[in-house]
Amino acid sequence: MRVVIVGGGFAGYHTAKSLRKEAGDDVEIVILNPTDYFLYLPLLPEVAAGILDPRRVAVSIPETLPGVRLVLGVATGVDFDSRHVAYTDPEDNEHRIGYDRLVLAAGSVNKLLPIPGVPEYAHGFRGVPEALYLRDHITRQIELAAAAEDPAERDARCTFVVVGAGYTGTEVAAQGPAFTEALAARHPELAGQKIRWLLLDVAERVLPELGKRLGRTADEVLRARGVEVLMKTSVDQAGDKGVTLTNGDSVPTHTLVWCVGVRPDPLVAELGLETAKGRLVVTERLNVPGHDDVFACGDAAAVPDLTRPGQYTAMTAQHAQRQGKLAGRNVAASLGYGRPGTYRHHDLGFVVDLGAGAAAANPLHIPLSGRPAKAVTRGYHLMAMPGNRLRTATDWALEALTGRQTVQLGLVRSGAVPLDTDTPELPRR
Repeated sequence: MRVVIVGGGFAGYHTAKSLRKEAGDDVEIVILNPTDYFLYLPLLPEVAAGILDPRRVAVSIPETLPGVRLVLGVATGVDFDSRHVAYTDPEDNEHRIGYDRLVLAAGSVNKLLPIPGVPEYAHGFRGVPEALYLRDHITRQIELAAAAEDPAERDARCTFVVVGAGYTGTEVAAQGPAFTEALAARHPELAGQKIRWLLLDVAERVLPELGKRLGRTADEVLRARGVEVLMKTSVDQAGDKGVTLTNGDSVPTHTLVWCVGVRPDPLVAELGLETAKGRLVVTERLNVPGHDDVFACGDAAAVPDLTRPGQYTAMTAQHAQRQGKLAGRNVAASLGYGRPGTYRHHDLGFVVDLGAGAAAANPLHIPLSGRPAKAVTRGYHLMAMPGNRLRTATDWALEALTGRQTVQLGLVRSGAVPLDTDTPELPRR
């Protein structure tokens, strides 16, 4: 029997791990994924800020999931009648792979909004290539600012706009000032130069997903670092010289980071299955209705939230990981191993890393801030990561003792990471 899992993110990775535990060697498990690693997305802002080496957040699938077969490729379609998945490999060759059970865990990509100029001039934050681009881009802007003789150009290059005050956008904006301060310190020409970081969102407050107390903590940390927090405000249009905000202000800048949210992988819309809010409709056991051999979980699936009747679970890593574990168990049960279960989420709290010794966390619904929250946040990430824990902790220690490395490598250029990409895991060739 062969189980094909489309996607190696939080949902897909933990589906494979759980299924392997339940069924052992009796079932062939295949992960179809564009990369050979599981991306620990919550620490990606620290890659962009020069704190972590990008390899720390890229956990090898073959190394950490022994007995699971990795197939490199991007799924392009599914034939549910013949039980085959079509995919394209990294060298653009087309293939098909058969399955007895299929788990659709394709994840999500950058959410797009019809704002003039944003697709051309903004960059998302969903993969290692985008994080590496942003790190190089910010470094380059500071270095170009140091060489600029025109004060207006210098100001524009020292202005960084982040759109979206959810988890990712807040963490990017929180990490940004310390990073640019470290970069500017190398250039005497920038002594006294104002470096602006702006965080925009149409919501009423920072981190609207969390309680007001944690959102207020994050807001205070951001403002204390000089971040201009503009709520109920977004980008009206973007161009090569700057952005115009919905409040009418014009902001000259060369940096627009788009963190407004995510949408399901485009594969979902092409399957011909029932969807809700763009996500695959599934039962509380993660089955796709009408297809007993097909399961879905994570950001690609509209999983009923049994704690909130009529609602669906949010598109978060916490849900994806737990749904993946249940999907593996239920797939095993469908093959005769164990008993199936239903997805009922018990919220254990959230953590948000705000950089430079600060964080906001509510483990077991106990609100924390400052260094206690920082310790809890980093401890949580180390426990949640399926690999690279020692290397990650070492990078944190080195950054605290010696500072961060501040060079641009030039490995990823702007055209390789367009905002509208369907595969943020891969740079465009």
